[in-house]
Amino acid sequence: MKAAVRAWAELLRVSALFTVPGDALAGAAAIGRRPGRGTALAVGASLCLYEAGMALNDWADRDEDAIDRPHRPIPSGRIAPGAALAAAGALTVTGLTLAARAGRPALTVATGLAATVWAYDLHLKHTKAGPAAMAGARALDLLLGATATAGAGAGAGAGYGGVNLPTDATGTSRAGRTVGPGRMTHPIVRTAVPAAALLGAHTYAVTAVSRHEAQGGSTAAPLGALAAMVALAAAAMRERRESGGPPPMPGRGGPGDNHGPGDHHRPRPGALAPRLLLTALTAAYLRTAAKPLLHATLNPSAPLTQRAVGSGIRAMIPLQAVLAARAGAVGTGLAVMGLVPLARTLARKVSLT
Repeated sequence: MKAAVRAWAELLRVSALFTVPGDALAGAAAIGRRPGRGTALAVGASLCLYEAGMALNDWADRDEDAIDRPHRPIPSGRIAPGAALAAAGALTVTGLTLAARAGRPALTVATGLAATVWAYDLHLKHTKAGPAAMAGARALDLLLGATATAGAGAGAGAGYGGVNLPTDATGTSRAGRTVGPGRMTHPIVRTAVPAAALLGAHTYAVTAVSRHEAQGGSTAAPLGALAAMVALAAAAMRERRESGGPPPMPGRGGPGDNHGPGDHHRPRPGALAPRLLLTALTAAYLRTAAKPLLHATLNPSAPLTQRAVGSGIRAMIPLQAVLAARAGAVGTGLAVMGLVPLARTLARKVSLT
């Protein structure tokens, strides 16, 4: 029994699970919402789809792993290929079911995420489009958190995600679209796109390095990833302009009302996420990812390349914290950082790669 549990833990790479919840939390922060029921559903859906991808990955790579990684659960005979494929299917269905409970927009994003995961594992990872597909999956995961958080509060007469847009006497929104009962209007989730792009860029860099982790030998990939992460850190440190946030809700964070529940994350002029905390979180991000990448650049052996990939995966947690704090959700950022020691401890028992 214990051996079977360990085999499945290795197949699903459970040590990487702690890098997933921060996607949804950063998505919620990006649209200025407290994490709620929709966010929890997004986290559950993300975890299921992430693990589906892990199981499917080893099923698709079973022949290659028999040569390069014979110790993996499938080639070593500890898990049957059919069982891994069935697990991938069941986890995908479960993830989509959870997303559906957060609303149709969340299900739409989750469906795109699931399709990207399956396309990557079954074909795209062996093509030049592989890193872009993986980056797209992570970006969609953050957007899933945003859509699920927004959609959970939708009701009759609400705009997108339950947000009533400011209107004039004719019932026309200031964005120039008609507002009616149950009609989706201004998509506030678009405000999560910059954060999703930063997370996707990080994922692209890590995936580009991971393509060499079995044999090593590439200096350009870790060097390029290192340069990319320095650039990402600089971009994340830039204060988000107030005009880049979601539209204010009437009587909730609008002019003259700075304390509405819809505005609890919205930075007030001159009061964005404390610069000291943002700097510390960004430094933690670079510290986690940069040193192993530098080592892999100087000595592109397979073990050092694998270590750089593992560190790049773990670095997603402080990056998610940076994105949350940058959006003004300081508490969320600190909560995400609380996952770091858990991820580090489990990574010592189950490999990330």
